[in-house]
Amino acid sequence: MSLFGLLLVLHILASIAIIGPAFVLPIIRSSARTVGQLHFTLGVATKLAIMPKIGGAVLILTGIWLMIITKMGLSQLWLNVSILLSLLMVVMIDGWIEPRMKKIIKILSESQEQGNDIPAEFGLLIKKIVPIETAAQLLMIAILVLMVVKPF
Repeated sequence: MSLFGLLLVLHILASIAIIGPAFVLPIIRSSARTVGQLHFTLGVATKLAIMPKIGGAVLILTGIWLMIITKMGLSQLWLNVSILLSLLMVVMIDGWIEPRMKKIIKILSESQEQGNDIPAEFGLLIKKIVPIETAAQLLMIAILVLMVVKPF
């Protein structure tokens, strides 16, 4: 396999490492019906949170390397837009979603001694995160479309 092919495979795998948890974890989290189940799903989410960070670093490194190999640089508008959308997505996930999830995990761990029912406060906090998660997922879809279609 050529260097270009290897970098391209790593680039694609890194994008899957970023996108996968963002789509799957909200579905898993919503299936929890008790505090114990919710605590477990949030624990899994916390452990999987490292994947997008590693994937993001690999994605950036392989992307830059691919741009150098192909001598493309930042001359393509679709590439510039996808980089901008990717940065916006990272800010949304690391700056908005993750701090709010840490707060929710803290509240959940404090309420675990109170019983098996999910606290009402949890539902209110999750409802505030869902639009941000949806926006991040839409950004991911837009980035994927840009990478496949390259419209401009």
